[in-house]
Amino acid sequence: MKAATAILIAGLVAIPMAQAHEAHKKAAGAKPAAISTEEKAFGRQGDPKRATRTIHVDMNDTMRFSPASLSVAQGETVRFVVKNSGKVMHEFVLGTLAELKEHAVLMKKFPNMEHDEPYMAHVAPGKSETIVWQFSKAGDFHYGCLLPGHFEAGMVGKINVTAR
Repeated sequence: MKAATAILIAGLVAIPMAQAHEAHKKAAGAKPAAISTEEKAFGRQGDPKRATRTIHVDMNDTMRFSPASLSVAQGETVRFVVKNSGKVMHEFVLGTLAELKEHAVLMKKFPNMEHDEPYMAHVAPGKSETIVWQFSKAGDFHYGCLLPGHFEAGMVGKINVTAR
């Protein structure tokens, strides 16, 4: 009975998460989506007009990010330009380490899950994507590639957000 309950709970948790990650492709000429005001433990979507700097992050097939660690100030809005220099798909997902680990496990169960959240970029080989994020809280946060096997292979970076 406990196993059946655990499976039911896992399924109820996974379904909304999988639905939240379905791709919402933008039609050509469509108006840009409004900036989300949803606050996460690691900040919120940033206004591109308020970005104070641009940080270029490279992903490659050695399962590493470059740079592997970053420092930003609390309140800073950063434009991340994330390039996939590899030959396979990679992701750049911001979050707490615990959230990234949990999501990596979910990705093993649903490997075709697509992402369309303001703190996620799913980047095809040779392409670049942009994320604008405001780090509203101080602390240590992370970014990772959550495609099956990538995070476990060490494709994770650290962001230190210093208090103002």
